[in-house]
Amino acid sequence: MVELNAEIRALVADGGVVSPEGRREYERLLVEWVAAVRGTSAEAV
Repeated sequence: MVELNAEIRALVADGGVVSPEGRREYERLLVEWVAAVRGTSAEAV
């Protein structure tokens, strides 16, 4: 989960401005992060 947090922070580190491609990656990482917090796999979300 630490790695996911680092990746999410890196995407929004530039004042929160994210490209459309970055936005898709951000959303994917958030799904993974939520799954990790819940203790489930990302595919099950």
